[in-house]
Amino acid sequence: MVAGAPARPGGPVFYAARALARMGARARIAASCAVLDRPQLVDPLEAFGLPVAWHESSVTAAYTFHYEGDRRIMRQDAVGDPWSAEQALKAVGDARWVHVGALVRTDFPEGTLAALAEGRRLLVDAQGLVRTPDAGALRLDGRIGGALRHVAMLKLNDEEAETLAGSADPEGLRSLGVPEVILTLGSQGSFVITAREIEHVPTPPMQRSVDPTGAGDMLAAAYLAARSADAEPVESARTATETVAGLLTEQISGARSGTRRAPR
Repeated sequence: MVAGAPARPGGPVFYAARALARMGARARIAASCAVLDRPQLVDPLEAFGLPVAWHESSVTAAYTFHYEGDRRIMRQDAVGDPWSAEQALKAVGDARWVHVGALVRTDFPEGTLAALAEGRRLLVDAQGLVRTPDAGALRLDGRIGGALRHVAMLKLNDEEAETLAGSADPEGLRSLGVPEVILTLGSQGSFVITAREIEHVPTPPMQRSVDPTGAGDMLAAAYLAARSADAEPVESARTATETVAGLLTEQISGARSGTRRAPR
């Protein structure tokens, strides 16, 4: 629920699907929620035109938040069940590039990440490592064990960077030992950090009225899709940035006309 509006589908799985559909990527989506909420989540996912695998959770993850500038103020209302290694492996099938869009640390335990990483390249959203599975105001800590050993690409924002590395200094993020890091800074763009380079990728000018919800999730999925098509990291970040800007602009146009664009 965003800024008091009615509940809507969201989370990394929804926004990743939106970006992948926009790019025409060869991809499939895996999602989990309670049975009663399945129509509200799975039907919109399937409308994007990508194959969707679903399994039941005893509860649907839920959040309430609003924005203060680029800063998102969030409350965690419900935490979904963890994905077991068996469930995750069945969902990804023969995919070799996997976006793990976890919401909290317990969504994908380290054992599940280890199983997924066998023969695959994982892009993991750092929110799913540092967020604790507690109801109420969002809490972060750096007690993530050895999870980063299984991560090929890590997407994180400045707050998550400070939690894991002590600061959002791009150079310092190399200490995490992840081959590719994408540091997102809202309207200030992003940094791509590898052993060979640190490159700033600016965000195109956007209207202040844009709703940024899901921008980071879309960026991560679009980045992974570009990398899976043999683009280099910086090129992938630029492609992802352009994809997200296009989707957000489309969202503004739909809001002005009083209609919502159908998923593509």
